[in-house]
Amino acid sequence: MFDIITFGSATWDISLMLAGKKVKDNADLIIDKGIYFNLGSKISVKDMYFGFGGGGVNTATTFRKQGFRVAYCGAVGDDIPGKEILEYLRETGIDSSFVRKVKKPTNNSIILHVPKEDRTILAYRGASEMLKRSDIQWEKLKSAWFYLAPLSGKLSVLTEDIVNFAKKNNIKVLANLGNSQISLNKNKLRNILNKVDVLLLNREEASLLTGVDYKKEKEIIIQTNQMHQGLNVITKGREGVVVFDGKRIYEAKTKSFKMVDATGAGDSFGSGFVSGFIKSGHDIEYAIRLGLSNSKHCLMSRGSTNGVLKEKDNYLVKKENIKVRIKGLAK
Repeated sequence: MFDIITFGSATWDISLMLAGKKVKDNADLIIDKGIYFNLGSKISVKDMYFGFGGGGVNTATTFRKQGFRVAYCGAVGDDIPGKEILEYLRETGIDSSFVRKVKKPTNNSIILHVPKEDRTILAYRGASEMLKRSDIQWEKLKSAWFYLAPLSGKLSVLTEDIVNFAKKNNIKVLANLGNSQISLNKNKLRNILNKVDVLLLNREEASLLTGVDYKKEKEIIIQTNQMHQGLNVITKGREGVVVFDGKRIYEAKTKSFKMVDATGAGDSFGSGFVSGFIKSGHDIEYAIRLGLSNSKHCLMSRGSTNGVLKEKDNYLVKKENIKVRIKGLAK
């Protein structure tokens, strides 16, 4: 019996630190800035880092460090990155008996970092999308919680199977739905939302789900609350998080800090939130504080798993004194 089983991708991350001069303004781009290289040139890299990532692995790491019995369900390739990921899971104490080896190469991400700018990720979604319903040992999925990180591409079709199984077996579910899952058939999506206990979205995903402009936060909250009757969590980057339970709205954010690497921010918040929610007996305020603290310490370290809090470090949650504002939910 596990406390939590995570579902999602397992990725071999290669982080490259580039020079700031590679960024140029361009009004034709969505955010008016882009990274530029001369075609055929050799680009010098200031520094580099290898690590592990992917929503399934990132969240499992936090849960294990928080003292939970954790398993990861996913797929890797029969290659060096896949073997390294399996070894990392073993060393971290994350059960890998639900991991399948497939012929396609392991997921890889090349993360381009530019000083004082955002990062850009080149993502190869390989082995993780090859997991099939028949690959999952359903009869052995004994857990109190399932954590569904975004299941992209072909993998998204498993979302309904997983939540149906969880509902049938009295397993709580947090679903961090990505674009592929939100774009599923409306009937499938409605069924998923009806069986999810906690729905986690970033602001852009919430906009896609509701069809409301991401700047209209009040309207997004109202529409999301109508579509999903459980606990709803919307992350807003540096602006913090908003959580609503059908009766109240909780808002909070961390004080400004020096960010080293934004990779894994959403996963570290979501897994920290659930950890706090379970440990506190479903205290939403504490769950928010642990989620934000976990995300902050992840962002202050290089890589998506290195900085997350260990259980013995949870005293930092109180020390950071994160204020949670509570108000009634507008109808």
